[in-house]
Amino acid sequence: MLNGSKTSPPRLLTLNVGSSSLKAVLFHAGPPLRVEVRASAERIGILNPSLDITDPHATVLFTHSDSLPDHQAALKVLFDWLRARGLDAGLAAVGQRVVHGGRQYSAPTLITDTLLHDLRELVPLDTEHLPQALRVIEHVRHLYPDLPQVACFDTAFHRQMPRVAQMLPMPRELWDAGVVRYGFHGLSYTYILQELRTLDSAAADSRLIIAHLGNGASMAAIHHGVGVETTMGLSPTGGLVMSTRSGDLDPGVLVYLLASRGLDPTGLSRLVNKQAGLLGVSGISADMRDLLAREAEDPRAADAVALFCYQARKHVGALVAALGGLHTLVFTAGIGEHAAPVRARICDGLAYLGLELDSARNAAHAPIISTPTSRVVVRVIPTDEDLVIAQQTQRLVLDRNGSGG
Repeated sequence: MLNGSKTSPPRLLTLNVGSSSLKAVLFHAGPPLRVEVRASAERIGILNPSLDITDPHATVLFTHSDSLPDHQAALKVLFDWLRARGLDAGLAAVGQRVVHGGRQYSAPTLITDTLLHDLRELVPLDTEHLPQALRVIEHVRHLYPDLPQVACFDTAFHRQMPRVAQMLPMPRELWDAGVVRYGFHGLSYTYILQELRTLDSAAADSRLIIAHLGNGASMAAIHHGVGVETTMGLSPTGGLVMSTRSGDLDPGVLVYLLASRGLDPTGLSRLVNKQAGLLGVSGISADMRDLLAREAEDPRAADAVALFCYQARKHVGALVAALGGLHTLVFTAGIGEHAAPVRARICDGLAYLGLELDSARNAAHAPIISTPTSRVVVRVIPTDEDLVIAQQTQRLVLDRNGSGG
């Protein structure tokens, strides 16, 4: 049975939808929340797709390597596997990562027809993520029409930024129409702040920069636990150079591409989201691991790594100016957690802030990679967006109903 079987503890399922990926985690409701299984589907709609289901210790329980033409196909494989083992028993809610919430959604929200209508209106602001998320939400509704779903928004974290930080230098009517700087990766920033409050509560309230460096990359400046500036803007394409996204571009580049290279808006979106970034600069790979392995012998790989580190260091400087100083710098996400050379090159040249990196600690991916005498504490904290989605979903659905364990 769904929605709270008497014989099973409540379960929560989180879904994190990417343009060609789907991650899911099945939790026993808390306190504390406890992972039962994880699922990860990659290369959906592309050649050689895969879907792996693992236990909490990363032991593979199931692998699917047949066709996955779309996210609905991946969901079917996942739900068939869960049902066959009775793991959907007691399923009380599904939490969905929704990248864009626009101006109107600044907190987790139950998914209703009204919310779905509003999200469809936002699709032009995020064509890379929202269409897939909407299809997944609707597919879960079709499978389990009575199961509550909660939208957890990546933009919500940044809605408290100062008005001036949200503004774009465009005509006033565009501001009124919602053409503003939103910021993203908010679920990751929420998790890192939670962890930092446990590790060092004073640091969580200090002048803080979190660098979420993965396939998508952004940074946020935070003071007293509130975001004051971030690198992404209207869409997740802006800010730092990323794996396949361009990051910030001179608007003249876009005008040139439209006027002189024959691109239409669809082609332009494909270029700046799928063909640019590390992949575009290197012509080799979008994966930082590949580029680091090849940079000594291939100048194109070296250019891509150098550009990534240079831009990240430059954005740190801009965020320090917005903060009025810096006490703590946190690296997180795939590159931030695992690429010691990238962390070192970003921090190189920040000595004027009193930042001193300990090379041995950095190479070992230690929790603190700065020296004991460094005026800026540099940390490495693994992120967990899925846990934040589960926490927000539990608070909204289970805790409110008094069934949260």
